[in-house]
Amino acid sequence: MKNRVYPSWKTFVASLIVVIGALAGSAIAQGELRFCLRSEPKTFDPLKVEDDASVAIRYLTGGVLVRMNRQTQALEPGLAESWKISKDGKQITFKLRSGISFSDGTPFSAEDVAYTVKQLMDPALHSPTGDAFRSGQGDVETKIISPTQISITFPAPVAGLDRQFDQVAILSEHSSRKEMAVLGPFMVADYKPGATVLLKRNPNYWKTDAQGRRLPYLDSIKLDIQPNRDVEMLRFKRGEIDLINSLDSEYFDKLAATNPQVVHDAGASLDSEQMWFNEVAKSPLPEFKKSWFRSPTFRRAISEAINRADLARVVFRGHAQAAVGPVSPANKLWFNANLKPDVYSPDAALKALQGDGFRLENGTLKDKAGNAVVFSIITNAGNKYRERMATMIQEDLQKIGIQVNVVTLDFPSLIERMTQTFDYEAILLGLTNVGLDPSEQMNVWLSSSENHQWNPSEKVPETAWEAEIDRLMRAQASSADAKKRKESFDRVQEIAVEQAPFIFLVNRNALSAVAATVHGASPVILVPQTYWNAERLAVK
Repeated sequence: MKNRVYPSWKTFVASLIVVIGALAGSAIAQGELRFCLRSEPKTFDPLKVEDDASVAIRYLTGGVLVRMNRQTQALEPGLAESWKISKDGKQITFKLRSGISFSDGTPFSAEDVAYTVKQLMDPALHSPTGDAFRSGQGDVETKIISPTQISITFPAPVAGLDRQFDQVAILSEHSSRKEMAVLGPFMVADYKPGATVLLKRNPNYWKTDAQGRRLPYLDSIKLDIQPNRDVEMLRFKRGEIDLINSLDSEYFDKLAATNPQVVHDAGASLDSEQMWFNEVAKSPLPEFKKSWFRSPTFRRAISEAINRADLARVVFRGHAQAAVGPVSPANKLWFNANLKPDVYSPDAALKALQGDGFRLENGTLKDKAGNAVVFSIITNAGNKYRERMATMIQEDLQKIGIQVNVVTLDFPSLIERMTQTFDYEAILLGLTNVGLDPSEQMNVWLSSSENHQWNPSEKVPETAWEAEIDRLMRAQASSADAKKRKESFDRVQEIAVEQAPFIFLVNRNALSAVAATVHGASPVILVPQTYWNAERLAVK
């Protein structure tokens, strides 16, 4: 609040009563929040969004039936007061709030939910959000029980069904403005391609704070389209923008040196950096190298010989954690807490390799046939963090007699080798995880998937452990029993660590910057880190 002058106690009390009366049930103007989108939004249709910029706008404008609290990772009621999932995991029934309107004044009812689901599951729309609900062949059926109650039935169980609705912004069936009529805290007021997107407070937003004041507090949010991170940092320092949602460690430390109160390290994020060996049978590699790379003993030994703590400390300046496995400890629901990071031990790695027939001769590791162990790690050119990690891994493996050549390629060339020619030996890249649910990793772990990177699109599982992962992933995806799903996915994580098809290196920390003028910010590890509670932020 602005500075005030209180002329007397009685006057103050009287004024306070008037002020409280005026605020109750109405919003209070709390300024404009400004930050950058790093690319042009490709669409304002919430069912079509894929890119980060469009996802950001959907989060700020879309009204959803249930919302995952980004801080607690728990589900909270949204437009639905309550919901119930059938025992077979195929049907969900929502009890909707009454008396709610879209931003243009069109009333909200169960008809809008039915309309949204119909659009979402329309094959012609190709909605990326709808893909999460496509669990089996057949139509999705909706039944409007009353204006405030609706059931939705899917042809097969949908894993984590209620959580999937966190991404589904409800559209209006009856508004002529269609996707521009919204139920979220803000609405798109102006868009200048290549320059800005201006969001203004939705005057019909339904939520209030504990004092009964209408949310959001902010009048508006101005999103500047700015892909250049140096320019973004400069504008933050000048006070021209109020937050940076995601910082790399170098920018973080530079800003911390001069203005430590504005930077936030929320700890390990969901994002991981990892390397893997080429296990594709038809790849143009010599047979003896294929034999190394397809050996779990070889892969596990390489994992033990990499000093992850040094990668986190040196490359990421301490703003990363040694990775444990395919799930970051930041994922409170699905991380297997029984797993621990590999202990760095070049001696143990060398002993394991010697047990598999390798031998150390004059500082060079050789296989049974006398072939010196030499391979290349490819990573994308220009990514200084990955280039540094590859160089440090090169030094680590030299200690057990392995020669590593570091190769950087432009991204298209790297992708071509990874997915088309399979002309590579090892690759180091990162994985950005947005969702928490294991079903969102089906495209990586199923042996038939194109994104099963160490050996894509297997016609049948080529190893027993891949067949077991296929079985476990399908089991968790088709079960409505949360405990059984967790047991299945815990075992997937254990197998992934035992077999090491991916050698997980580090989980980067979620780093951000928020100006002191922004009130109510509490950065978290989940996207969107800094403005997940935008409806309760204020700028003074």
